[in-house]
Amino acid sequence: MKRVWAIGLLFALVAFAAVKAEDELDVDGVVEEDFGKSRDASRTDDEVVQREEEAIQLDGLNAAQIKEIREKSEKHVFQAEVNRMMKLIINSLYKNKEIFLRELISNASDALDKIRLLSLTNDEAMASNEELTIKIKSDKEKNMLHITDTGVGMTKEDLVKNLGTIAKSGTSEFLNKMSDMQTEDQSTSELIGQFGVGFYSAFLIADKVIVTSKHNNDTQHIWESDSNSFSVIEDPRGDTLGRGTTITLVLKEEASDYLELETIKNLVKKYSQFINFPIYVWASKTETVEEPIEEDAEATEEPEKDAAEEEAEVEEEEEEDKEKPKTKKVEKTVWDWELMNDIKPIWQRPAKEVEEDEYKAFYKTFSKDSEDPLAHIHFTAEGEVTFRSILFIPTAAPRGLFDEYGSKKNDYIKLFVRRVFITDDFNDMMPKYLNFVKGVVDSDDLPLNVSRETLQQHKLLKVIRKKLVRKSLDMIKKIAEAQYNEKFWKEFGTNIKLGVIEDHSNRTRLAKLLRFQTSNSDTEVASLEQYVERMKEKQDKIYFMAGTSRKEAESSPFVERLLKKGYEVIYLTEPVDEYCIQALPEFDGKRFQNVAKEGVKFDESDKTKEKREALEKEYEPLTTWLKDKALKDMIEKAVVSQRLTNSPCALVASQYGWSGNMERIMKAQAYQTGKDISTNYYASQKKTLEINPKHPLIKKMLNTVKDESEDQTASDLAVVLFETATLRSGYQLADTKAYGERIERMLRLSMNVALEEQIEEEPEEEPEEEDPAEDDSEDKEEEEEIVDDDDEEETTKFDKTEL
Repeated sequence: MKRVWAIGLLFALVAFAAVKAEDELDVDGVVEEDFGKSRDASRTDDEVVQREEEAIQLDGLNAAQIKEIREKSEKHVFQAEVNRMMKLIINSLYKNKEIFLRELISNASDALDKIRLLSLTNDEAMASNEELTIKIKSDKEKNMLHITDTGVGMTKEDLVKNLGTIAKSGTSEFLNKMSDMQTEDQSTSELIGQFGVGFYSAFLIADKVIVTSKHNNDTQHIWESDSNSFSVIEDPRGDTLGRGTTITLVLKEEASDYLELETIKNLVKKYSQFINFPIYVWASKTETVEEPIEEDAEATEEPEKDAAEEEAEVEEEEEEDKEKPKTKKVEKTVWDWELMNDIKPIWQRPAKEVEEDEYKAFYKTFSKDSEDPLAHIHFTAEGEVTFRSILFIPTAAPRGLFDEYGSKKNDYIKLFVRRVFITDDFNDMMPKYLNFVKGVVDSDDLPLNVSRETLQQHKLLKVIRKKLVRKSLDMIKKIAEAQYNEKFWKEFGTNIKLGVIEDHSNRTRLAKLLRFQTSNSDTEVASLEQYVERMKEKQDKIYFMAGTSRKEAESSPFVERLLKKGYEVIYLTEPVDEYCIQALPEFDGKRFQNVAKEGVKFDESDKTKEKREALEKEYEPLTTWLKDKALKDMIEKAVVSQRLTNSPCALVASQYGWSGNMERIMKAQAYQTGKDISTNYYASQKKTLEINPKHPLIKKMLNTVKDESEDQTASDLAVVLFETATLRSGYQLADTKAYGERIERMLRLSMNVALEEQIEEEPEEEPEEEDPAEDDSEDKEEEEEIVDDDDEEETTKFDKTEL
């Protein structure tokens, strides 16, 4: 019995020693997976510790170090209204979550700029690390994204101060001030600290943000926050960075897409491809490599050879094997740092140093256009705002250039602030008519960390817009004349005409860029400057005629006398042309004259004037009769014309009325309802009937009116002439049916067909009766077909049963 008791005591001592050993292991932070697990809805302190350990998962930190961080880190509670701050960031400053990467890369670039600046005066500033880079690494397993820079870094004091700026207000004063300044369209950037709102945009996609930083004047520290509070502690791993900062984002569940390599690469290229410092992404690629082949000892039968020859061959083979080992090609996935921003911002260099090929290559890269640009301009603007820019004109107009004109946002001008892409989503970065100009604008004076909505209203942006327009017009003006007429005007002529209508401040500049077809040439277009140079000595107006085509315009009765006298006439053949000229009151001191309207007068001698006045007096009976009797309520007045040569008469609009071309355009508007007061006013205005005293019809009519003013044939002829003049002048007839009937009446009279003679009516055909016998035969045929079908079915069944 004593022996059994002794054995039991021995086992108890061994068990006690084992438990003590396990307790010693626990000091190092190694915990059994199943030990202390909560059961039946109970929780243990060990589980809390485990959840805290999972909060920080940085490379090189073991459980004991994490426990030390938890116990010894300095805890700071955000005193400001963090929820309100985050709401402000999400709703007011940032509408697009993806900009978090742009902001963090911008901060990294600033840190690199600072250390480079310090190195100019302090040789030891970059001693710990000569490299100036930004590196981005995705860790899908741990759901983390790391952004590392070798910049100036931050001390412990910097981490507390700079990353706690928003919290340091202590009250809601900061948020109120920010809201007030946004309401007044003022920049809020001066309220934000070194990282400021840009840094806090990381919380849009991250549950936790961990900042590890090493400054030359301090040890390496870790800053961690969940947006409610933050903690700072010295890094137990020691100096792992050398110098710089690593921002680690523990991503939210819905933000996992930002761990994908393609997403990261696209965001870097979109926002940060022109950062001065190289940006690398930890990426994989498939490479074909050669690996040595492991040779197995195999017995091979060879034909017998002479001993001497065999020995010589063996020696040669051995030497070759030593020099060239046997290899095979194998595809392997290789991970390495891939450079993202190899395109350099050429706008930062002086224009004299940039080659023409560089401009072309840069244009194709950023615009995704396969053709070379038609023209470009590279400039630096100084004054109220300083910025650098390169603008390009594409060779061909973009597809759908006028689709949704005015409402479609212009995304061809890309705005950068200190080489960081901000946006290309602007309504009015450039005026609508210059929506084909592509380019980049880079300014150091604009705030970097505000939203595109706030930036849109920034007062400096209006200054930039004004200068961009001036430079764009200068660029267009410098295009060679032949290239301008042949390429630019064919592609973008309508844009320039719209610019004359829309841009009052640059109307004079735009007028010099206009080109039109004229009577001077059948093929070449002419500028207004060229027209003025060719004007006659005493010509004081620029004559133009509008129509649907050149043929219609040059065959109009309004240009007959002008062309005969040698005056040059501009032909407006596009719908926008007449609007354009109406918006341009004069050019080089010469006013425009629509030859389809009143006011066309020629320089005449006293003798010519006397003849004209005599003709007017001679035809006064006819003009009075037309106005008061034959065409009463149809015309404003009838006058003797100075502009007609071959046509008997023409219908002329008043100086402020619609020409025939304009009336046609206005009535063809998509939203024309007929209820617009101004439209109805212009459409109902009476016109002036001008008669040609040299025309035989007009002479005959004068004689008829003198003999018998009540003659019905003369009245009918007057109405037909009026309606014909209406059509030839480009207007529409109010009653086309009546016009047709009058023409038919005149044709009957001229062909001696009685007016009362009616049209011969065709006799009505009687419907044919169907033969009932035929119907019966058709029914029988249908029955026979049905019977045949039944027979076929029975035969098929019979065959199947036999089988």
